[in-house]
Amino acid sequence: MKKRSVVLNGHGTSVTLEDAFWDALKTIATGKNISLNTLITTIDAARNPGDNLSSHIRIYILKWYQTLKDS
Repeated sequence: MKKRSVVLNGHGTSVTLEDAFWDALKTIATGKNISLNTLITTIDAARNPGDNLSSHIRIYILKWYQTLKDS
């Protein structure tokens, strides 16, 4: 697991994810032609208050790959 610092809405926070999830996030961000921080900010904006950000990121990645498989 790796902990990384990101800036969300002007505030620094840390996100802890397994290496495979960081790799997947980088792949998704590259495919969307956006920065990793922008992608995480987008994911953060879609989650319910109180939901764990790391868990929400993992779910986002899972859904993204499921969408690729189904298309």
